Amino acid sequence: MKRRREFITLLGGAAAWPIAARAQQRERIRRIGVLLPVPADDADFQAWLGAFQQALAQSGWIIGRNIRIDVRWTEGNAEKARRYAAELVGLASDVILAHGTSTIAPLLQVTHTVPIIFPVAGDPVGAGLVDSLAHPGGNVTGFMTVEYSFAGKWLELLKQIAPGVTRAAVLRDASQGSGTGQFAVIQAMAPSLGVEVTPVNVRDASEIEHAVATFARSPNGGLIVTTGGGAAVHRHLIVTLATRYQLPAVYNGHHFTSLGGLMSYEADYIDQYQRAAGYVDRILKGEKPGDLPVQAPTKFELVINLRTAKALGLEVPATVLARADEVIE
Repeated sequence: MKRRREFITLLGGAAAWPIAARAQQRERIRRIGVLLPVPADDADFQAWLGAFQQALAQSGWIIGRNIRIDVRWTEGNAEKARRYAAELVGLASDVILAHGTSTIAPLLQVTHTVPIIFPVAGDPVGAGLVDSLAHPGGNVTGFMTVEYSFAGKWLELLKQIAPGVTRAAVLRDASQGSGTGQFAVIQAMAPSLGVEVTPVNVRDASEIEHAVATFARSPNGGLIVTTGGGAAVHRHLIVTLATRYQLPAVYNGHHFTSLGGLMSYEADYIDQYQRAAGYVDRILKGEKPGDLPVQAPTKFELVINLRTAKALGLEVPATVLARADEVIE
């Protein structure tokens, strides 16, 4: 009798399995689009996207169970950005994650209803992405990287690590308000630090290479790389040029110092992507992007590459080293 009862219990459990499976299959699959401004083999963006997916999973959103994620990589190509933006909207995405103005702008050309969350954006108000930081008002919101005043810190760091610098080429994306705004802050601060600044646009590789080569013909030069999609796409070239011409450089993120760049200071992008996942979770649960305020960074990251400093013959001040979140040796 006991064995019969055990068999019935097991049979009952087995009978319940298809029911549980059918219930799981009936769970609605939500669709998340992702539009990124770099090639698909970009290791840094893959890490940030992984942090985003991990944070979603912690909120109960599991790929294949209740969400599907469609990722498109624009490779810094404006035509691809427009095509993929239309494609993600056409796939009936419930929400789209878009990195920076170069991906958000083409999305806004095809939709004002699909929610768009940015983990990174330089000046969302100035770029016309939102009405205000506190009250975005439309279908876009997210997490900004820096206020314009932040750009002055890059120049201060450059002078601290390379006091002999009297000239600085500022690589900026002139097609974005954040690029021109950041340059204006650096330009205003430069005289007080005894530095002459020169803007360099980052539209394409040949323009960057020609401008940096021309700048490097005179002595005592350094580089500042501001935020923007163009700099991210061409970062391998930019770091290579800084190395070739022995130019001390301060960059806008860890994705430059990991390639051999001297120093970076910027918002922690892993944290930004994780926080963006929180907004995606809230939107999938019914909140509207226009009601979610644009938020400033809460974590910043100073990274120093001591190998590069040594190659440049620079002695990093102890005060700067003490502030570093990561030192590459």
